[in-house]
Amino acid sequence: MLETPLALVLEDEPQIRSLLCDALASLPLRCVAAGSMEAAREALASAMPQIVVLDLGLPDGDGKTFIGELRAWSSMPVLVLSARSQERDKIEALDAGADDYLIKPFSRGELLARVRALLRRAGRSEAPRLAFGEIEVDFVLRQVQRAGEAVHLTPIEYRLLCALIAGQGKVLTHRQLLREVWGPSLVDSAHYLRIYLGHLRHKLEADPARPRHFLTETGTGYRFVL
Repeated sequence: MLETPLALVLEDEPQIRSLLCDALASLPLRCVAAGSMEAAREALASAMPQIVVLDLGLPDGDGKTFIGELRAWSSMPVLVLSARSQERDKIEALDAGADDYLIKPFSRGELLARVRALLRRAGRSEAPRLAFGEIEVDFVLRQVQRAGEAVHLTPIEYRLLCALIAGQGKVLTHRQLLREVWGPSLVDSAHYLRIYLGHLRHKLEADPARPRHFLTETGTGYRFVL
């Protein structure tokens, strides 16, 4: 007997969380609910959902950050539910990796129709771990090890690592990386990128002077390769 698919609902309002889970149960979908990004990360460590439904306004950060973390290792569909109705908000969420965006308030029928559509188009989710050289990255626990020993990365270093890995071998421009890691106000501050890329190489490359994984594309940006 096949197990009912699982949805992760990330919403800080308990009443809305309950309403969403009740609605999703009619598809049917099982629901694991979280009120913060930290609780959602803990949920991912113990269960692998088939879809994520989340709000952007969370008590411990912006939902776009969580989407970016998820996209570093998974292609599971993400539906954003948000009261933010400006075009900029929609574009930023979709650019971060969301698959669809539904503005609050919304009807139960439209919510379920969008979830059904995303589940039909869903690809497989990748493993929440990645190994290269002596490095192993656990995206759910947000931990990095080198030869079995923990490596401390600052929040910015970790975000940069995830952004590069999510590029899947593609060349990412300086502006792309600066926007994703530091935000739109620093897209012209390429020196930040050079400094933190150097930190990653020193911590994760066998020979930082001759990197094998974090490659420079002269005049354009950087690329991560396995």
